[in-house]
Amino acid sequence: MASYVGIHTQVTRNNRKSILYLVAFPLLIFIPAWILMFVMLMTDESQPLTEVALEESWYMFLSAAPFIGIAIGIWFLIAYLGHSSMIKAATHSHTLDRKEDPRVYNLTENLCMSVGMKMPKLHIIESPVLNAFASGLGDNSYTVTLTRGIIDKLDDRELEGVIAHELMHIRNKDVRLLVISIIFVGIFSLLSSILWRSFIYGGHRRSSKDNKGNGIVMIVALVLVVISYLLSMMFKFGLSRKREFMADAGAADMTKNPRALASALRKISGNHDLEFVNDEMKQMFIANNVKPKEGSFSISSLFKTHPPIEKRIEVLENF
Repeated sequence: MASYVGIHTQVTRNNRKSILYLVAFPLLIFIPAWILMFVMLMTDESQPLTEVALEESWYMFLSAAPFIGIAIGIWFLIAYLGHSSMIKAATHSHTLDRKEDPRVYNLTENLCMSVGMKMPKLHIIESPVLNAFASGLGDNSYTVTLTRGIIDKLDDRELEGVIAHELMHIRNKDVRLLVISIIFVGIFSLLSSILWRSFIYGGHRRSSKDNKGNGIVMIVALVLVVISYLLSMMFKFGLSRKREFMADAGAADMTKNPRALASALRKISGNHDLEFVNDEMKQMFIANNVKPKEGSFSISSLFKTHPPIEKRIEVLENF
């Protein structure tokens, strides 16, 4: 069970993690890039490891590094500026204003006023399932998104608990960490897809001895990208599970009603899966647990982004 450590401590921790991940993710691109250049040099020259080869690989890397950095920067800038639109499109959500649903608007506004935070935008997903998430990188883009099902099926106390949970993700800066991780994981996912397609559809053309080296380089590149992708996923999972307990505890403290959120999670359990939303987006939601069939074991259970809802309910009921 995770204890609530306080808003300021949690924000400080997440700010440090943000800096760490901003440094670590580019390294997962630069380091494999140098290794790949070294392998390319070895296959072209057909020579064993020498100081000359190492020096040449460093020269190639340092010449290419600025262009790699610029490419990463452009990718991040586009994602940073357009992340709200991308998330909105990926989740099929639209703006929810006070006239459309004064109940949700008033609950959110009252909670924000109680803790002195700027009210985020409100969005809605027209789906009968029960789920919600927060997103954004700053005050002007912070958003709380709710499904139609969670609005209709929860009473005011339960819905208040869910909204408070999402507001805590914003206050704790969890949403910023998640968006940053999604942006960088997307780079490795795209590179893996491109290299795999090139390897599969281009492999039959590598028949000559001269092209044998190109095949080796392609295999090494694919392996390096897959390893980088898996490491980036490990970074991502490292910030997922505990943040849900923290947000639950913060919501209970904000509403002074932990049992209301526990009741909401009980209703959400088993009826929260938005099938049209991809896995990267699902990690942002309040619930993202698909139970395996009884008696079966799924390796995906090792990489769940959320703790079991039953455990979260137990913690809240003993809060």
